[in-house]
Amino acid sequence: MNAREREPTESGRRLGYLLSRYPAVSHTFFLQEIRGLRELGFDIATASVNAPDRAHHQLTAAEAEEAATTFYLKPMPRAHAMLHLLRIVCASPASVFRALRAALQLQPSSFRQRLFSLFYVAEAILLCDWIRRRCITHLHVHFGGAVATVGLIAAAAARIPYSLTIHGPDEFFDELGTHLRQKLENAAFVIAISHYCRSQIMRIASPSSWDRFETVRLGIRPELLPKRVAGNAAAPLQLVMVGRLVPTKGPLLLLQAVEQLRSQGVSVALTLIGDGPERGDLEDFIRQYALTDIVTLTGALNHDETLQHLAAADLFVLASFAEGIPVALMEAMAVGVPCISTYIAGIPELIDHDRDGILVPAGSVEDLTRAILRLARDPALRQRFAEAARAHVLREYHLPENLKLLAATLNRRISQSKSRTEGS
Repeated sequence: MNAREREPTESGRRLGYLLSRYPAVSHTFFLQEIRGLRELGFDIATASVNAPDRAHHQLTAAEAEEAATTFYLKPMPRAHAMLHLLRIVCASPASVFRALRAALQLQPSSFRQRLFSLFYVAEAILLCDWIRRRCITHLHVHFGGAVATVGLIAAAAARIPYSLTIHGPDEFFDELGTHLRQKLENAAFVIAISHYCRSQIMRIASPSSWDRFETVRLGIRPELLPKRVAGNAAAPLQLVMVGRLVPTKGPLLLLQAVEQLRSQGVSVALTLIGDGPERGDLEDFIRQYALTDIVTLTGALNHDETLQHLAAADLFVLASFAEGIPVALMEAMAVGVPCISTYIAGIPELIDHDRDGILVPAGSVEDLTRAILRLARDPALRQRFAEAARAHVLREYHLPENLKLLAATLNRRISQSKSRTEGS
């Protein structure tokens, strides 16, 4: 146990952050948020359900530093975990009882979901012990799925308040199975990353909870991003997509659009940056339609490598069927790459159609193809969109400013929560 684990802040307030996986190449905003809040004076301890998504030697210096001080629940050897759990049960049976009661009070839609809730109790008990050792007085959780189930149970066991940051859309796909309504209504407060996201949690939760829901946007640091490299006008139009290779990101639809463009004689090349379960199907499509000479699948890349590809792109295309507000889209806009995406969820809050970029109906390969073709034929329009998009991101999604808003929100809401607890 290091010094940070033993000593609380002078105010007695230490904030715990619980994440599903930290650090993670697809969630660099976790790292930026936590380190940014620390720079603003917060004392934050981090816990993660899962280990980092890469080997230690593949982490950046900042990620390695975070990993060294993060408490991990799942990588603990089973025998060690069982002994640790037994020690906690013997030392604090009351907290174990509170964890079991919190799990059983969740309202599942099936016996299987109730069983899974009990599985989370072991992780929550370990987390509760960590909360006590680190003198944590408030727990904040990103996402509303399984990680929030662990957070809710652990907070109940440790008798501290918890809060959530909800991103969407995954949390909204199985509201009953993830007990989302209970998590929202039991939380001291909830932060939504977009107005759309806040509307969805308002739809799910009781109106009596609405005054505890805040909207605080994510953001990026434009000064740390590379400048866009001007492409060769005679070369194929360079398209880039950054995101997990999952159906909701629409990568297959993008491949279909590229195939249509090629059949029309349009010279394009596509780079897909990311990995995921749909990669095999995408590779089959690429072989079937002989696209190997114009489509590249890089797999998952670290942030710096991704930005290098982004800086060399002519267009960023994200054909998503479901999203929150993608940080990758913010970064493309900030770098100065014109963007095409879809009319879904929070994306229209980021891209004003025909001002900051182009939005198309989700699922329409014809509209997506026409949008790419329109920008391929009009370099001046690409430049206009790129300039407007960068200005919009700097104005609304500048991370240092949004972190100040997040810090103020956390301070105000945690103080209110503390006052309510002390007054009850």
